[in-house]
Amino acid sequence: MSETSRLFIMAGGGTGGHVFPMVAVAMELEKRGHSILFVGARRGMEARLVPAAGYPIEFVDIGGLKRVGVFRAIRTLGQLPRAILRMCFLLRRRRPAAIFSLGGYAAGPVAAAALLTGTAIVLMEPNAVPGFSNRIVGRWAARALLNWPESERYFRREKAEVTGLPIRPEFFQIQPRTPDGALNVVIIGGSRGSRTLNRAAAASWPRFRRTGLPIRFLHQCGPEAYEDFSREFAAAGVDGKVVAFIEDMPAAVAEADLVICRAGAGTVSELAAAGRPAILTPFPYAADDHQTRNAEIFAGAGAAILVPDREMTGQRLFEEVSSLARRKEAIDSMAKAARSLARPGAAARAADILEEIARTHIDTGRESRKNKTESLNNVL
Repeated sequence: MSETSRLFIMAGGGTGGHVFPMVAVAMELEKRGHSILFVGARRGMEARLVPAAGYPIEFVDIGGLKRVGVFRAIRTLGQLPRAILRMCFLLRRRRPAAIFSLGGYAAGPVAAAALLTGTAIVLMEPNAVPGFSNRIVGRWAARALLNWPESERYFRREKAEVTGLPIRPEFFQIQPRTPDGALNVVIIGGSRGSRTLNRAAAASWPRFRRTGLPIRFLHQCGPEAYEDFSREFAAAGVDGKVVAFIEDMPAAVAEADLVICRAGAGTVSELAAAGRPAILTPFPYAADDHQTRNAEIFAGAGAAILVPDREMTGQRLFEEVSSLARRKEAIDSMAKAARSLARPGAAARAADILEEIARTHIDTGRESRKNKTESLNNVL
């Protein structure tokens, strides 16, 4: 590897909302001539999404510590020393220029190994309320890149920078939507679907059919619910289709006039980049209730309607969508507000910072070696 071509490690994952930002930064670094290695968990979305994006991945065997049972926590603590040791060997062997971490339990052993081996680490905090891992790692990270200004107070001021969350460039290329008669509603419950959104949508179908409102649905229900849910949808007699999983999310969002979804950081950042209004129903069991804070920021800007999980029923979904369907000017206003929250260039800025940290780390190492050599010469 040449002086200007370096290896960077992307650490973390679990959900698509964590993996896709790392892929966006990896693509930017790769364009600049660098090599990329991902580190993640076998049961996270990274196990499928990273190889599909064309990048190598190393797996670390570790579980979570927050919101898990006692036996799971004990098992994780037992796995931790071995996982950290394995990551130390990996870092010693591959000698990365720097690590880019989005947090999550898979990133924990990598961060600990980085501290032990003196490897520079740059973390990305996607949520308004930082996760447990990032709050810990933030104490010694070289830089902390933030999605929201609201999370600045959790990190050292001189290390933190609000860059926005790196988003796949396809979302920024989405054009403003002109409704073609029917209101296109896309419902996204995450890769595994959402029981709350599935139930609410199914309960709303008879109401939409009775009113005859021109609504067209695209609903990602998750693989487990697909068979029964698709039969129920076909019997309901409403326009649209149900799918187990949306492979091309940018294309689906491009066709949406309104999106109904959870409020993960990746999801709301993609909506901002695309300029799409939303009805957000935060997952109530997310760590530190960070999805509610994400949704509050969007709703406060006029880009979304926040409907708590406990209130998302068939009647509420019907009322909110019907109201917006009759007020197209409200949808246009929300779309513009969503676009105003977008932060283009986040992937490029993250790559800039990683290269800067890598150069500084290498120069510091050279200076340290030079000082040691001079000291040894003086002794001799």
